[in-house]
Amino acid sequence: MAKKIRVLIVDDSILFREVLMRGLSSDPEIEVVATAGDPYDARDKIISAKPDVMTCDVEMPKMSGIEFIKKLMPQYPLPIIVVSSTSGTVFDAMSAGAIDFVGKPDLSSVHNVENFINDLIMKIKIASNAKVRDVSMDIPTKNIVGNEIAGRGKIIAIGASTGGTEAIFSVLKNLPVDIPGIVIVQHIPPNFSRMFAERLNVQTKLNVKEAKTGDYLERGQVLIAPGDKHMIIRRVGDRYKVECFEGEKVNGHCPSVDVLFESVAKEAGKNAIGVILTGMGYDGAKGLMVMRKNGARTLGQDEKTCVVYGMPKVAFNIGAVERQTALDNMAYSIYSMLG
Repeated sequence: MAKKIRVLIVDDSILFREVLMRGLSSDPEIEVVATAGDPYDARDKIISAKPDVMTCDVEMPKMSGIEFIKKLMPQYPLPIIVVSSTSGTVFDAMSAGAIDFVGKPDLSSVHNVENFINDLIMKIKIASNAKVRDVSMDIPTKNIVGNEIAGRGKIIAIGASTGGTEAIFSVLKNLPVDIPGIVIVQHIPPNFSRMFAERLNVQTKLNVKEAKTGDYLERGQVLIAPGDKHMIIRRVGDRYKVECFEGEKVNGHCPSVDVLFESVAKEAGKNAIGVILTGMGYDGAKGLMVMRKNGARTLGQDEKTCVVYGMPKVAFNIGAVERQTALDNMAYSIYSMLG
C-alpha cells in the first residue's frame, strides 16, 4: 500500500482546524498527523510528527505565518501550502518559500467548503512531490540593457502554475522597461490575480495589470489573465488586444495556458515568443507546440529550477520547447530571441 502524505495543519481557529482535519482525512492518500494553533506549537509538532506537507494560516497569534515560514525554512525545509483570507500577504509567503496557497472559504456555504477542500487536497498532493525553493540561494541575474527597436511588432506569452508567482516575478523584474507587450496565464484563484498584478506593478519596472477585454498591449506592459476567465489575443492592424471570457475549464484550468498560447499562435505566428514555467500537469504544452509550428520561438524552464517540473517537462518531451533554460537566465533568454 502506498505511503500516505503526512500533513500538519497550522491555524489559530479551532473550528477551522476541525474543518481542515475532517476534509483532508476524507482522502485515502492523506493522513493528518498533527494540528497546531500557533507557530511555536507548530515547530514542536514538526519535530515530533515529521509531516511531509504543512498547511499554514497567515494571520496567527504570537508570530505571523510569513515570519514563521521565514524562520522555519532554513532549518526545516518543508513544502508549505498557505491558507489565507483574500489578501496580498500570500505573495509574501510565496517569497518566503511557500509552495502554493488557497483562499479561505465561507464556512456557511457547504459548496464553497467542498470546493476548497478538493482544491487543497490537490495542492497537497502536488506539494508532496514539489521541490522546496531555497530562497537564500536566489541568484542575481545579468542586467539587460533595453533597446526600444528590439522586438518591434513582437509579443511574449508566458504560462505557469505551481511555483509560478515567484517564477514570473523573477522573470519580469529582470526585463527592461521597453520590452514588447507580455500576456500571462498563471493558474490562480479569482481576486488573487488582481493582487498579483498590482504587486508586480509595484515590484518591477513594467506596467502590470489584470487584463480586461479591450486592453491593448503596449511596450513595457504586462497583462495577467483574471483568475476565473480565459484570455486570448486578437490582432488589430499592427497591434494586439485581449479578450477575457468565462468558459469551461481546459486541461482542468480556467484560465488555461493552452487557450492563450493557441490564440497567440494564430494571431501572432512568428512574431511571438512562448515561455512555459514551473507547474503541475500538461496545460500549455499543446499550445506551445502550435506556437512553435507557426514559427514562434519557444522557451521552457529547466528541471533544476522548477518547483514542479510538470508543464515544462511535457512541453519539452513533445518537442514544443526550442530551448530549456534556468529561471535566473530566463529574462536574458527571452530578450535574446527578440532580434
